[in-house]
Amino acid sequence: MRENISETWLVMITVILATAIFAKVIQVLLRKEYRSKSRLPPGRRGLPLIGDSINWYNAVASSHPPQFVEKMVQRYGKIFSCSLFGKWAVVSADPIFNRFVMQNENKLFKSSYPKSFRDLVGKDGVITVQGEQQRKLHGIASNMMRLEKLKFHFMNDIQKVMLQTLSNFNNNQVILLQDVCRKVAINLMVNQLLGVSSESQINEMVQLFSDFVDGCLSIPINIQGFAYHTAMKAREKIIGKINKTIEVYRKNGAPMVDNGVLGRLLEEESLPDDAIADFIINLLFAGNETTTKTMLFAVYFLTQCPRAMKQLLDEQDSLKNDSGEEGLTWQDYKAMPFTQCVIDETLRLGGIAIWLMREAKQDIQYQDFVIPKGCFVVPFLSAVHLDENVYNAALSFNPWRWMEPENEEKRNWRTSPFYAPFGGGARFCPGAELARLQIALFLHYFVTTYRWTQIKEDNMSFFPSARLVNGFEIRLTRREEHETN
Repeated sequence: MRENISETWLVMITVILATAIFAKVIQVLLRKEYRSKSRLPPGRRGLPLIGDSINWYNAVASSHPPQFVEKMVQRYGKIFSCSLFGKWAVVSADPIFNRFVMQNENKLFKSSYPKSFRDLVGKDGVITVQGEQQRKLHGIASNMMRLEKLKFHFMNDIQKVMLQTLSNFNNNQVILLQDVCRKVAINLMVNQLLGVSSESQINEMVQLFSDFVDGCLSIPINIQGFAYHTAMKAREKIIGKINKTIEVYRKNGAPMVDNGVLGRLLEEESLPDDAIADFIINLLFAGNETTTKTMLFAVYFLTQCPRAMKQLLDEQDSLKNDSGEEGLTWQDYKAMPFTQCVIDETLRLGGIAIWLMREAKQDIQYQDFVIPKGCFVVPFLSAVHLDENVYNAALSFNPWRWMEPENEEKRNWRTSPFYAPFGGGARFCPGAELARLQIALFLHYFVTTYRWTQIKEDNMSFFPSARLVNGFEIRLTRREEHETN
């Protein structure tokens, strides 16, 4: 009996071992077959589990985000594979492939963001929603920011906010320009989207959005003391304010202000309240980030380039003196060619959309590669913007480059594969024209009102969001005082 039991166990153990070995062999063969079929671009796996995530983080948190990508490009080519955040990723510094990815949104690729980002911007937000709903929401946003609405609705409102926010600094007052730009941008977006302009409400929204943004790429741990928890609390409060505004609007039965986007959204579109709240918070987030940081970086770069500062000031002074109306007109805005060059160069060097996050919806053949379904795909836009083979002296602030005939085609930020500060394809930023208008008007009012001296050295960082590490601390002097001394 014991011999039978022993034989039975021996047989069972042998079968188990044979099955395990067979399964392992099949797994290895399938993995080889998968790689053979997928033919991912050349690359490396990096450290176990971690992959190249640490190298990636160190690069994007620096003042030169593409440095990791550039090293990989030298070794493997402009399209390569690596392991990021526990997943295989195809990363691209190739402008043609980047455009291919953007143009095939909802067809071959879909947006793919970390859990923390998805949770914060909301499941019904235009940034994260997919398919037909994304097209619908994107169309609504684009319609609300059409060119004629910029001319007739936003132009005067923006100037009122600029004067309100920028006119009250004292002589020799020390400020952190980063905080001022954040307040200006929040004031603009809250005024235009919600019809709110109360000083106390604006200040509260500034702090809430600062907490919100810091949590967007954080570890999703919802415990007090973690950035994600603080950001989710900020989201709750922002959503609460949006819902309260909706309630007041419906109770009064009339728009709170003539030009509030929320009022038009409630009147013209049939969306549930939770979708409206996510829609508004998406526009607030996108508008705040783009406008805040580009205004800040523009002044930062101009401070380091006195020649560009003088040419921009001369252009703005000519508008200020020639305009027969109070404030600037749309014609004045269209007569700012050098200012537009400064904005383009700022977006190239310090653009907010450093990279995009996409996922392959199916196996995708591209050149000699096959990108498998579910693979993470990262078009690294900044690597193209800072490529010495695309732009001469790419790391230098040179707004005059945009006046050169050879860069005319590159400069078309709606279609150029070499310059995509607002993304592209179905997810092209619907507020791009509005953001440029806001930045131009900010530069007008700031440089024609003040002179400034930088107090502390500063440098850019791009993680968890774009910023100047020390907030760009400057001492302001009112222009008339400066010129009489």
